[in-house]
Amino acid sequence: MNSPAAGGAPGRLRRDLGLFDAVVIGLGAMIGAGVFTAMAPAARAAGGGLVAGLVVAAVVAYCNATSSARLAAHYPESGGTYVYGRERLGEFWGHLAGWAFVVGKSASCAAMALTVGAYAWPEHAHVVAVIAVVVLTGVDYAGVQRSAWLTRAVVAVVLTTLAALVAAALSAAPPPGEWSWGATGTGWLGGVPEAAGLLFFAFAGYARIATLGEEVRDPRRTIPRAIGLALGVTLVVYGAVTVAVLAVLGPERLGETDAPLAVAAEAAGADWLVPVVRVAAVAAALGSLLALILGVSRTVLAMARDRHLPGVLAAVHPRHAVPHRAALAVGVVVAVLAATADLRAAIGFSSFGVLVYYAVANASAWTLPRHEGGPFRPIPVIGLLGCLLLAVALPPSSVVTGAIVVASGAAVYGIRRLATRRRD
Repeated sequence: MNSPAAGGAPGRLRRDLGLFDAVVIGLGAMIGAGVFTAMAPAARAAGGGLVAGLVVAAVVAYCNATSSARLAAHYPESGGTYVYGRERLGEFWGHLAGWAFVVGKSASCAAMALTVGAYAWPEHAHVVAVIAVVVLTGVDYAGVQRSAWLTRAVVAVVLTTLAALVAAALSAAPPPGEWSWGATGTGWLGGVPEAAGLLFFAFAGYARIATLGEEVRDPRRTIPRAIGLALGVTLVVYGAVTVAVLAVLGPERLGETDAPLAVAAEAAGADWLVPVVRVAAVAAALGSLLALILGVSRTVLAMARDRHLPGVLAAVHPRHAVPHRAALAVGVVVAVLAATADLRAAIGFSSFGVLVYYAVANASAWTLPRHEGGPFRPIPVIGLLGCLLLAVALPPSSVVTGAIVVASGAAVYGIRRLATRRRD
């Protein structure tokens, strides 16, 4: 039976997770998304500029991770940038960050669920996606420690499969001197900013670690270390896989397929690896989906505590010590999206929302003095400008839809404030 939360405070989460658990949860949120969903549309946008897009996304991700780590150490509680924006910039910016995170990451959840369906049973992808959401919402409801153990297994399977794929692809590819990256895309700056914005979708999982403020032991030390380690491992994995797949397929063929890693395994002559890659894709997407559901539900918990969302969502289960009502609410919303949404549109919309979220994080970090643990001053500036650049460089439909949804969040805040003043 689960014990009460650390410190015995009712309504608080239990500190079950150590450094390794936090790193694995971050990896589970990142690796599945980037390798199995974002690479192909990014290649379509940038062509031979895909590697440049990956580098740009990595630089922005590093700045965001550094800002988030510093803030998480200063504010070790659930909620991530919702808390940081509220404390450093004011209540409105915290609300806007929380809103952007919840809607953006809900779209990410739907994208991951649809990835499960596309790889597991393409003819019934939406049905499989909804089933995946229901099952993993139940895992979250049962307790975060069990969720962390499941994520460990998923990450181990995915990393092993990706290592085999990289080895097979590089062994079958021409010598490095004969690799042809092809022309860049036809969009703004060769499509590199758009590709970076889409690939950023893959790096955003470290935000999941920042939302674990109430669930990790020694959060001031653990969270910054976990974010840095998870991002570093992910960068190495993404770089190796991108180079290997480009070497064996080229950017044009990569951009034409919805299952690039399976196609790369086939092109490398490793037919035995194709079904393994498909199984790993399902496992990776499930791992990402699980970590995302955990993170969104914790942000909903934090916003509900402050009455930015209905207070009923702030409840913590007396036995499992998880925000069970928030988890169920998130599960319902994601299940609806998974039943109706398009995968590529979900990725673009998610990227916009998450980039807005990190723009607020960087602005918040800029206000944190160095003597209080603030980052090197140029880092949040580069991160803020990078987030804004990548957000507007996304496909126009994603930008318009994302802007409308973020604006609606601002309107909700204004209406709530007006109603509060009238009651007073």
